[in-house]
Amino acid sequence: MIPQVVTNETVTVTSPNGISFPQTDKPQPTQQKKDSLKKHLTAEIKVLAAIQIMCAVTVLGLGIILASVPSVPHFTSVFSVLLKSGYPFIGALFFIVSGILSIITERKSTKPLVDGSLTLNILSVSFAFMGIIIISVSLAGLHPASEECKQKEDLRRSDHYYYSSYYNSIWNECTITKSALAGVLSVMLISSVLELGLALLSAMLWSKEGAGTSLGM
Repeated sequence: MIPQVVTNETVTVTSPNGISFPQTDKPQPTQQKKDSLKKHLTAEIKVLAAIQIMCAVTVLGLGIILASVPSVPHFTSVFSVLLKSGYPFIGALFFIVSGILSIITERKSTKPLVDGSLTLNILSVSFAFMGIIIISVSLAGLHPASEECKQKEDLRRSDHYYYSSYYNSIWNECTITKSALAGVLSVMLISSVLELGLALLSAMLWSKEGAGTSLGM
């Protein structure tokens, strides 16, 4: 048999009786699987990065709200530790930068960018874990602060019973303040838990991508 190459992809084989049988190179299934896996990985990274940025903006916005709240008797100490730690600002900044860098790295996957995304996501995990602990402690301190607020206002009301309606309104303010802070801290906690999970997933994905990039080099 005399093989005759027509193109780079098509091969014509001529049999002794003069009949030609064109043959085409079959695509390598391994390469197709790699391309499919890369597309799936790219889609996952985009979604994770977008949610990560949204959660970071939520944490940052709530942190700004807490920082702009005037001093609230009995309750300021509850979230002052959270603000002094800088988590709502520094942590959110790390989350936003991690998300943006993940999107950039997904478009131009180089080893320095992959390593940078991996490092930032690991730092984001640390900040999210720290934030979850601080926010949980703040939430746990809301009830004692609320009870202390009510007790002190009850003592004032007993001393000035003729202002009972006025002190009833103050007593209600203790409950309202507690509910408002509980809502803000709860949303921040949920966002931080999401950030922790997203940063872990992103770190795992970039770790695999980094290993693939090293092998490719």
